[in-house]
Parts: sequence; C-alpha cells; structure tokens
Amino acid sequence: MKTKERQYMDFSLTEDQLDFKKAAIEFAGRELNIGAKQREKNREFNQAGWEKCAEFGIHGLLVPQKYGGLEMDILTCIAAMQGLGYGCCDGGLLFSLNSHIWTCEMPILKFGTDEQKGKYLPGLANGTIKGGHAMTEPDFGSDAFGIKCKAVKNGNTYILNGTKTFITNAPLADILLVFAVTDATKKFAGLSVFLVEKTFPGFSVGKCEELMGLKTCPLGEVILQDCEVPEENRLGGEGAGAAIFNSEMEYERSCLFATHLGAMEKILEECIDYAKVREQFGKPIGSNQSISHKIADMKMRVELSRLILYKAAWMKSQGKRAPIDSAIAKLYISESYVQNCLDAIQIHGGYGYSTELDFERHLRDSVAGKIYSGTSEIQKNIIAQFLGLL
Repeated sequence: MKTKERQYMDFSLTEDQLDFKKAAIEFAGRELNIGAKQREKNREFNQAGWEKCAEFGIHGLLVPQKYGGLEMDILTCIAAMQGLGYGCCDGGLLFSLNSHIWTCEMPILKFGTDEQKGKYLPGLANGTIKGGHAMTEPDFGSDAFGIKCKAVKNGNTYILNGTKTFITNAPLADILLVFAVTDATKKFAGLSVFLVEKTFPGFSVGKCEELMGLKTCPLGEVILQDCEVPEENRLGGEGAGAAIFNSEMEYERSCLFATHLGAMEKILEECIDYAKVREQFGKPIGSNQSISHKIADMKMRVELSRLILYKAAWMKSQGKRAPIDSAIAKLYISESYVQNCLDAIQIHGGYGYSTELDFERHLRDSVAGKIYSGTSEIQKNIIAQFLGLL
C-alpha cells in the first residue's frame, strides 16, 4: 500500500478530539448521573440533563455557527458522543439526544431551505426545541416504505392523516419530521417529508410506550387527523422522502452508535478491574481462561466496533455514501453491545445480575439497538443486496 493511501485510511482521533472526548466524559460524570436510578424507576425524562447538554454544546455539535452551533466535524461529534456513552449512565437521555441530532437536525441541515434552517436550527442547537422523526407505523416497521400515512395537497397546505408509533421524543417534541405518502402510485418515490410542529391543527400525541429499557427516553404514538401543514414546511421536494430517509439512516447508523461504543469501553474497563481483584479458590478470577477469554473477546468487539464506526463516520465526513459500511457498523456494534453486557454480567456473577451495579441496565438498553435504525435482519439484507445476493 502506498504511503498516501495509509494516511488516507487513518481513522485515529486527533489530540483535540481526544481532549473533547475526555471533557465529555468528565461532564457526563459530573452533571448527568445524579438521581439516574430513581429517574429510571419513575420513567422520568432528565430535562435538567438535557439543558446541561445543550449548555455544553452537544445539541449544536454539527450545526453551523451562524445558527448558534459549534460547527464541528462528524468525527469530533463522534468523539463527544462516545465520551457521553462512557460517562453517562442514563441511556434514555443519550438515545433522546441522538434522535434529536441525527433524525431531525441533520436532515434539516442537509435538505432544508434557508428559511427552514433559520427557523428551526437555532432552537434545536440550543436545546429549547426538541426534535425527532416519525416514520414507523403500527403495521409498518421494517417495511419502511410501506407506510400508509397520507399527505394531500390543499392549496398552500398539506392535510396529513395517519398514525405513527414508537416515535422517539414524541411526548415532548416541538417538531417532528413526518414521513407521508403524497403519490401512492409511485411507491417509495411517492414519499415526502414534512416538518410538523406540535401546535399544528390536527396533531396530537397518543399513548406513551413502556419499554424494557431506555426508560427515561420519551416514546409515544403520534396521531395526525386532518393535520394542517404549510407547504413551506415540506422538507425537500415531493417524492424526496426516500432519499431523505436513506441519507438520515446512513448518518444514524454511522454515528448514533458512538454512545454504545463509549458504554462498551466503560464496561470493559470495569470487567478488567474486577477480574484482577475478585478472588475465588485462592486466586484472581482473571487468571482463569474462562474469564480471561471472555474479556479478550470483549476487547476484540470494542476495537472492531471502534474501527468500523470511525470508518463509516469518516466516509460521511468526506461527503461519501456509506450504505454498506453504516449497515455493518450498526449491525456489529449493536450485537457486540448486547454480548458484552451478557459477558459482563456473567463475569460479575450474582452482583452483575443485581440492580446494585449498572450492567443489567446496560443489557436492557442494549437490546433495543438490535431493533431501532433497522433491525439486525434488515442490516443483513442491506449487506446482502450490495453483494448482489438479493
């Protein structure tokens, strides 16, 4: 390989990025964890933590400075989110933040008009506006382009009718990117996206979902009943929904899982420390192959997760498409997070299974990663399609 190619493939973080990651870890440990266990029991969103993250700059990491953001590159954003994943034990808050950034801010930043950016990005960047997106419907999850929500043009407005479910941030969101069919004859080419504010006539939030994990993240049902949306709130042109969705998913699959990687790094360190001091039969348990090999496997998953995450994020930072790389990153990291949680619980025995430690919460939170942003099975389909097998 030529020297130039080696430099081209260098995904390591710079000193500034590593310092920012460290600052995010310290911030999270200092500001986001107090009362976390009680909030999870109460299924309570951490509004104070949300505001502190906004003050730190998390919400505006990628937003241009003219809209009040920090205008940082994607890899620096990844470093910060990785730090939050390491230092914060409130997985629900982190998931809510990720949804806000990758499924609302990023599409507006990439596809919005100057007017839309000026109207929404400042509030999204400073955290006074909460965002998300609404694609999933009661009968359509993995079949994303099979949705039935309809948008009919009526003068200078669109009338939306349909129901969305499992929508992250829905109970608290000020604005959601709503996907709706504008031309049923064109299948996925007839899908459009609308910036729907909670104050629009015909918009309401239905039941809130109670989940096994991510309990502090507000998830709910969105009901659109003759919901009136101004034409200027259409994101992109009519029929641009598929392109916007695919772009959004690439960013989400490439970047959202940085918090998972940070959590895996913390879990690995805790397991190594525990294996060195916990003794059974007169010796540290880490000296047993059954334990040391588990930890070696955990380390391998962390390193490979970091490599594919950084590669996918780097490709997006270069303006490149990364459909297969983002699918691999999402699949591998989400599966690895679950397995590392299971191994951590096994290494810690009864203590690992207890709620005294944080491993059981990590496990409950991690399982969702195999479902959202496209299930593991969907990611394998995407990979297979790019290999010409489907």
